[in-house]
Amino acid sequence: MILSRYERMIARRYLLPGKGERFIVVVAAFSLGAVMLGVAALVIVMSVMNGFRAELFDKIVGLNGHAVVEGFGGRLANWRRVAAQARATPGVTRAIPLIEQPLMTSYNGRVQAVLVRGLRVSDIRTNTSMRPVSGNLAELTPGSGNVAIGSRLAEALGADVGTEISIINPAGQSTPFGTVPRIVNYRVAATFEIGVYDYDKAYVVMPVEDAQQLLLFGDAVSMVEVSTTDADKVGSILAPLRAKVAADAVIADWRQTNASLFDALSVERVTMFCVLSLIILVSAFNITSSLIMLARSKTRDIAILRTMGATRGAVLRIFMLVGTTIGALGVVAGLLLGFVALHYRQAVVNFVQLLTGQNLWDPSIRFLTELPSKTDPAEVIGIAATALLLSFLATLYPAFKAAGTDPVQVLRYE
Repeated sequence: MILSRYERMIARRYLLPGKGERFIVVVAAFSLGAVMLGVAALVIVMSVMNGFRAELFDKIVGLNGHAVVEGFGGRLANWRRVAAQARATPGVTRAIPLIEQPLMTSYNGRVQAVLVRGLRVSDIRTNTSMRPVSGNLAELTPGSGNVAIGSRLAEALGADVGTEISIINPAGQSTPFGTVPRIVNYRVAATFEIGVYDYDKAYVVMPVEDAQQLLLFGDAVSMVEVSTTDADKVGSILAPLRAKVAADAVIADWRQTNASLFDALSVERVTMFCVLSLIILVSAFNITSSLIMLARSKTRDIAILRTMGATRGAVLRIFMLVGTTIGALGVVAGLLLGFVALHYRQAVVNFVQLLTGQNLWDPSIRFLTELPSKTDPAEVIGIAATALLLSFLATLYPAFKAAGTDPVQVLRYE
């Protein structure tokens, strides 16, 4: 649909304020503002939810791998063979042994439930998920009696680097008087932060040899952590390995262990998109109402244009151009507002918290310590296209109504 020069000129005149038309201009401005806010809200919310999922996935998978080969009863004696079989499987990039066991720790009269995690020293030093907060992870060596604890756990215990904490293993040694819990003191060599509240408040990391001694595991471990080339295809990649280790262990991938969490996030994303799209739908109705009022106020002008040779199609295109321009300007302004808000998102959260005195981003509830964001270009294009389409559809009724104006009836008494 090609617009002539005079059609563009008339559309531009209708977009600018004139005498006696300021009310129409105000309504059109509100329509533009509604489109802007709707697009900005969708971009912000969808980017934050994408960021939340991506951050949560990176931290959970970065710490636990794409899958674990867990021995029956929580012990895997022939872990070396299992790890070798895993590394030999096509698509597997890493297979590391580890011990993970829920225990209790105490310090200065405070007791906390913890998750003791034993790793090889080389794996501790190459793990990028654990960001040191204080101390030095290099001090974690076998037999040194040093451990690293999560930053939130350190706050809960009141412990710091250099202090000694006690780790209690209820399944201690058997004696004639019953089972005696095993209590071992460890020095806190470092505190770290993963970024997931539950992990930062639970994890105690130590060399795997010390964990074996604490838990009386001998040479066994709890599981072998496996990483693959594609997290979404982990099931098919590990299918050959599953058959090989079926007699000794079971394989659980990230989708099984965190299925409810990621399914809830996916449902919430769809729900929020549908709900926030209603804002754009309302703005489209506003565009319709502003064009109807514009057409009513310009009835005489339209009749004169028709008598001068303007076709119904020309009038139709003029009003469609006016409405679509309002929508397009709103989309551009909404995208700019959304990107600016995302850039300063944490500053905005901090300002609102300071203003209200409320903690809007409690990591104990929302898992992560900061508001994340990840903008998907395809999603942004989809949001912009949806807003433009609704704006275009909103122009159809008033445009056809204006194009149907009969100049004879309008100018009869002029």
